[in-house]
Amino acid sequence: MTTATRVAVLGCGAIGSLYAAHLARVPGVEVWAVDPWAEHMRTIAHDGLRVTGAAEFVAPVHGVTRADDLPPCEFAIVATKSQHTRAAVEAARAPLQGAAVVSVQNGIGNEDTIATVLPHVIRGSIVTAGTVTSPGIVRYDAPGDSWFGPFEPSPAPLTRVERLAALLTEGGLRTHALADARGPQWTKVVFNASTSPLSALTGLSIGQVCTDPGLRPLVDALIAEAEAVCEAAGITLLRDPSDAVEEAITEAFWHRPSMLQDVEARHLTEVDVLCGGIVAEGARTAVPTPLHQAMTALIHGLEFSWTTGGPR
Repeated sequence: MTTATRVAVLGCGAIGSLYAAHLARVPGVEVWAVDPWAEHMRTIAHDGLRVTGAAEFVAPVHGVTRADDLPPCEFAIVATKSQHTRAAVEAARAPLQGAAVVSVQNGIGNEDTIATVLPHVIRGSIVTAGTVTSPGIVRYDAPGDSWFGPFEPSPAPLTRVERLAALLTEGGLRTHALADARGPQWTKVVFNASTSPLSALTGLSIGQVCTDPGLRPLVDALIAEAEAVCEAAGITLLRDPSDAVEEAITEAFWHRPSMLQDVEARHLTEVDVLCGGIVAEGARTAVPTPLHQAMTALIHGLEFSWTTGGPR
């Protein structure tokens, strides 16, 4: 009898649920999902995790609300909002001490946070999308590849990266193991950081932002500023961000990005790992980033307006 490969998923919203479910249908893999949403976890533990939309199946997943209930795991996937990263990994420090841990979160800098707590970290980037429609059910909206690679300052061995990528691919989420995964990660970050804050500040969809005659030049300028940072850091993007903008206009015109959704719900945003991540890398590489600094400050000002009750 062989021992199961245990994988922990920290954060079981849409992305965490999709990755947990696809892994759990791989023979020999045991998945443990941790999330404070008690009803979601109870339903998953009792009935399994149901995927609808682009795939239709139910997978057996252990659902718990406390990381204390995790057994020792070989791998972990962090899928929380960026502002919850430290608390999530610190709570799971003991069972994940020997695990290879990948971030599938938005932005730049989550891996740095994980590496302050756990020793074997994987840089991850994904384009998969979905929505939790009710407790225990996640709708799979947009299939897409994932790219994993050792996080340079505190790397998991490439062999373990390859193993996790192979398990996800077998489960139905095609994942590429790379020696350097910065390119895919930054390709996504540059697009999101150049469009999402403008959407959040104006209330417009991505397509509206990218076709507005006053806003489109600002989108292009934000992209150019981020590309200068990438060039200085030796990061090769997978595609021209301008092509991603045109694709968004034609294929996702009315998409409302998560930053806009957060603002509408008066939740703190992930601007610090998007525009703020570009600002931090710009400072490291001595590339000025005034536009991304401005976007970060404006979003923080908006957040401050509702956390303090607004101007007085």
